[in-house]
Amino acid sequence: MKDYSMKHYSMNPYSINFIALNYNLKNTNLAKQCISKYCFAILVLFLSFITISQSYAQDPIDQQDQIDQAALSFFTTLPKVMPGSDKDTQEQVSLGKKLYFETSLSINNVQSCNSCHNIVNGAPGVDHLKVSIGTLGTLGTRNAPTTWNAGFHVAQFWDGRANTLEEQAKFPILDPNEMAMPSEKEVINRLLNKGYLEQFAKAFPNHTSPINLDTISVALASFQRTLITSDRFDEYLAGNTNAINRDEKEGLAVFIKRGCVACHNGPVLGGKLFMKMGLVHPYPNKIDKGMAKVTGNPADSYFFKVPSLRNILNTAPYFHDGAAATIEQAIEDTGWHQLGIKISNKDVRAIKVFFNTLDNQTKLIEK
Repeated sequence: MKDYSMKHYSMNPYSINFIALNYNLKNTNLAKQCISKYCFAILVLFLSFITISQSYAQDPIDQQDQIDQAALSFFTTLPKVMPGSDKDTQEQVSLGKKLYFETSLSINNVQSCNSCHNIVNGAPGVDHLKVSIGTLGTLGTRNAPTTWNAGFHVAQFWDGRANTLEEQAKFPILDPNEMAMPSEKEVINRLLNKGYLEQFAKAFPNHTSPINLDTISVALASFQRTLITSDRFDEYLAGNTNAINRDEKEGLAVFIKRGCVACHNGPVLGGKLFMKMGLVHPYPNKIDKGMAKVTGNPADSYFFKVPSLRNILNTAPYFHDGAAATIEQAIEDTGWHQLGIKISNKDVRAIKVFFNTLDNQTKLIEK
C-alpha cells in the first residue's frame, strides 16, 4: 500500500483554499466539506496563508508593482532540468524518445504513447478527447493529462497511483483498456523483432538482458524528463516585466484575488497536491472515486491531483473526466465547486487572457 499521508502531498502555505474570501471560519457547512484526516493541516496552513496574503485579499491589485510582487509570492519559474535527470544518459533519452512513438508496444501495433499524449510540432501532450480510447477501441474513464512537465508533479495519474515517471510508464503497456499487451514476454519479443537490442544494450550496458519492462520504463521516463515547457510567464517571473502585457497582468490579478492561486501555484501552477473535487459544492460525477480507488480509504473519495495550468489553453477538454469542454466552463466550474463563488463573465475573460502567457513555446519537431 502506498503512503498517502500528508507528507505525500507536498503542501505549502499557499496550497489551500482562499476560504477567507468567501466564508467565515465558523461556517459549519464548510467544515463538513473537509475530509477528516486533512482538516488540521489545512487549518494550520490557512492561518499562515492569511498573514501572507492579507494585502492581496483586502485591497484590489491594481498597481503593476503590486501585481509583480504578488506573482513572485505565489509562483516560481520552471527549473531548467527535472528531478532525476542527472542520472539519465543521452542513450537512454534517445531510446526513450523512440519508444514514445513505438506502436509495437500495443497489441495491434496501432497505438503509441504519442497517440494519447501528442507532443509533435508543438502539440500539447494530450489527445483532446473527453476520455482516451484504447488501442482496441475501449473507451477509458479519464481525460489524458499532458506529458509536458509531468516530472515536476508530486505523483503521476489523476489518482496518484504512480509515484514516479518510471512507475507510470509501465501501466498503459499492460493495461487491457489501453495498449493491451498480454505480458512482459510479448513486449520483449516485439522489441527484439523490431531490432531494438543494440540500442537497449547501449542504453543499459550493465544489463545482461537489457530489454525488459524496467528498462523500458526508465528510458521512457528519461525522455519525458526532457519535456519542459517555456513561456512568457516564466520570462516575466525571471524579471522581464514587459514579457506580459497590461491586460494579462490584470488577468493575473483576478486569478490571485479570486482564490485560484490557492491550489494552482508554484512552478507548474498546480501538480503539487491532491484536492477534493467538489470541495465546497458537490461535483456532479459521483462514479469516479479518485484516490479512494487506490488507497481503499473512503475518506479519499473524489480527491484528484490538482492539474498544472502551464499551456492550459491548448489542453481542452478539462478535469479528470473531461467534463469541461472549454476553458471558460472550466474556470466557472472551478470557482463554483472548489471556491464556492460564481465568477463573473468579466473575470472569466480576464483569467483566460492571463492564461495566454502560459502557452508553450517549446516544440518537438521531429520524432
